[in-house]
Amino acid sequence: MTAIGKILRHPALHAVAAFMLFTAAYVLTGIAATGYKPLRNSPLQVLITVVCVGLTVLLYKWFQRRIERREDAEFALPAAGREVSAGFAGGLVLFSTMVGVTALLGGLEVDGVRGVGRLWSMIAMGIGTGFFEELLFRGVLFRQIERVGGSWGALAVTCAFFGLAHIANPGATWFAAVGLAFEAGILLGAAYMLTRRLWLAIGLHAGWNFTQGWIFSVPVSGGKAPEGLLLVQRHGPEWLTGGAFGLEASAVAMVVATSAGCGLLWLAYRQGRFLKPMWQR
Repeated sequence: MTAIGKILRHPALHAVAAFMLFTAAYVLTGIAATGYKPLRNSPLQVLITVVCVGLTVLLYKWFQRRIERREDAEFALPAAGREVSAGFAGGLVLFSTMVGVTALLGGLEVDGVRGVGRLWSMIAMGIGTGFFEELLFRGVLFRQIERVGGSWGALAVTCAFFGLAHIANPGATWFAAVGLAFEAGILLGAAYMLTRRLWLAIGLHAGWNFTQGWIFSVPVSGGKAPEGLLLVQRHGPEWLTGGAFGLEASAVAMVVATSAGCGLLWLAYRQGRFLKPMWQR
C-alpha cells in the first residue's frame, strides 16, 4: 500500500470525514423538519424526520462499504425493532425513576394535566436527536477511538466530548456538563458496547428525551420547558432540580443513570465485549 493509501485508510481521517458528513446530515434534517413553520408539531414533521433518518442509515452503510471497506454491524436490521423498543422503554423507566426520586425529596410536584401539547414535535425531536447523536458519538467517535485506544479509552473520550457538546446550551453549567458525561456518556456508551449495534443506545436516548420533554415537560438539556402532557413544578436547590438546564443536571440523574450505565458496562464485560488498546493486542 502506498503512503497516500495508508493515510486514506487511517481511522483518524475516517472519523473526521464521517463526523463532518453526518453532522451535515443532522443539520439538514433539522432544517427539513422545522424550517417550514406549518409543518411543526404535525405528523408530517415526524415523517420527514423518519425519512431523513432512513436516508442517513443508507448513507452510513455506503460510507462503511466504500470508504472504510467494511460491512457495518451498527445498523444490523434484524435487531432494530427489538433493541429500539427495549431502549425506549428503558429511557422512559430511567427518567421516570429520576422524577419519582426528585418528587420524594421534595424537588418536584405534578400540578395537573395539560393535554397532548407539542406531542408531534417531541416525537420528532426524540427520534432525530436520539439517532444523530448516537450515530456521531457512538457510531463514529467511539468506534474509531476504540480501534486504537480500546474500550476504556473510547468511553473516556466520548463521555468527555458528550458533556462538552452541551456546555453552550441554555442554562448549562460545568456541573451539568460533567453530569451528562457520566450519566449519559457511560449509559449510552455501555449500550453500544453491550450490543455492538446502535439501536439500543438510540432507543435509550430517544426514550429519555421524549419522557422528560413531553411527559414531564422538563427542559431537554437546557432551554425553555416544553409544552408536554403534565404540568410540573420544580423547586429547591439546583443540585436536586437541575435548575434551568433540567433534571439532567441534578445529582439524582447522575446517581440513577450512572448506576444503570455501570450495570450495562458490567454486562458488556461479562460478555467479553471490551476491546484492549491497539498496543496490547
